[in-house]
Amino acid sequence: MDASVKGPASYFPSIEKKYGKPVAHWLELIGARTPARHGELVSWLKAEHGMGHGHATALVAHTLKLRA
Repeated sequence: MDASVKGPASYFPSIEKKYGKPVAHWLELIGARTPARHGELVSWLKAEHGMGHGHATALVAHTLKLRA
C-alpha cells in the first residue's frame, strides 16, 4: 500500500482482503441505502455483513464524503 494514503482509504486493502469483495462493491451497497445516517449505515454493515466497526466506519465515511 502507498504510504501516502490516509484516512478511510487506508483501510481499503484490508477490507478487500478480509471480506473478499472490492471496495466498489461496498460503496455501491452503502450508496443504495442512502440517505440513511452514518450510524445507521455502520450498524447495518456490522449486523448484516459481519463487518468490524473500523472497517464499516471507513467505508461509510468515504461514501458519504463522495456524495456530499
